[in-house]
Amino acid sequence: MFKKDQILFEDNHILAVNKKSGQLVQADTEGTPGLEDEIKEFLKKRDSKPGNVFLGVIHRIDRPVSGVVLFAKSSKALARLNEMLKNREFRKIYWALTEKRPPQLEDTLVNHIVRDGKTNKSKCVSKPNKDSKEAKLKYTTIGGSDNYTLLEVELMTGRHHQIRCQLAKMGCPIKGDLKYGAPRSNKDGSISLHSRLLEFIHPVTKEIVRIVAPINTDDNLWRYFEESQS
Repeated sequence: MFKKDQILFEDNHILAVNKKSGQLVQADTEGTPGLEDEIKEFLKKRDSKPGNVFLGVIHRIDRPVSGVVLFAKSSKALARLNEMLKNREFRKIYWALTEKRPPQLEDTLVNHIVRDGKTNKSKCVSKPNKDSKEAKLKYTTIGGSDNYTLLEVELMTGRHHQIRCQLAKMGCPIKGDLKYGAPRSNKDGSISLHSRLLEFIHPVTKEIVRIVAPINTDDNLWRYFEESQS
């Protein structure tokens, strides 16, 4: 259930929240409620709104992933933010804990990805084809322990399971991500991927908005890595 302490930024036009792993951004076909509906209910009660609450989903992150998610609170903001998303005018930074160290401390990965709707999984293909899409990201190694490595990943495209797929292809599956080759699951069913930072131009005020999502889990390993970056 959504709680007010998950709010990272809010004004009359936009709302950014820190999604917990396991939360859906939107309700699924089985009727499991999503953050969208939970936030609408929260705003309706908090602001004593008599009618329906307007809330538009700007982007989604996978259910087992945590971190910043952005919503629009006005139709004007929704239209402008959707256009900005289409034009790749957002800066998106993720933190990923990987099972192995990458071959280089930092690099740009470019792959062609095909999504399999039946398995809800993506895979990298050796050559582009009619079903593939180019996926591009930059990563930098920013921390490490005996068993895990902390990568800071900047998305340059937005493809299905892109970070999970590309890091696995590199030989560095994300901790807990059984679907993409991790040897063990996390106890809470999460994967160790966190939407850390979102930066963009405010659709109305035109000011730069920079939102950083703190780690919102009791996982000691995550806490160790977050404290190491302080």
